[in-house]
Amino acid sequence: MRKTLMAACLAAPLVLLSMSAAAADAVGRWKTIDSDTGKAKSIVEITQASDGTLTGRIVELLNPSKPNPLCDKCKDDRRNKPITGMEIIRGMKADGANAWSGGTILKPDEGKVYKSKMQLIEGGGKLEVSGCIAFICKSQTWIRQ
Repeated sequence: MRKTLMAACLAAPLVLLSMSAAAADAVGRWKTIDSDTGKAKSIVEITQASDGTLTGRIVELLNPSKPNPLCDKCKDDRRNKPITGMEIIRGMKADGANAWSGGTILKPDEGKVYKSKMQLIEGGGKLEVSGCIAFICKSQTWIRQ
């Protein structure tokens, strides 16, 4: 009994560490791939806030159609702001192992905000990101950098 209790006490910190590491697994830089063209569009950096939620910011646009584009189609606080540096993922919460949901994602070229979910795939080397408005959903697979 004493050995079991001691083992449980030693294991508890490891369990807590693994739970916080699950959110951190998506943290980092990701190359976004356009689902329609298959071409790389940008580099997004995902970070974890102190409350455990994940946010993502475009840190680089790859081959933009014009230099330093603004989000002229955005309808919220991001309207007419530079797309480079823009926060496009907001409020993603852990939803099981290597999965997040409950947040939103902005598609700057459309100015639309979608309910979003994300899941690590292929051993954490790729991130499947989807966004939905009503029953219409779009998804992309991003590649870890």
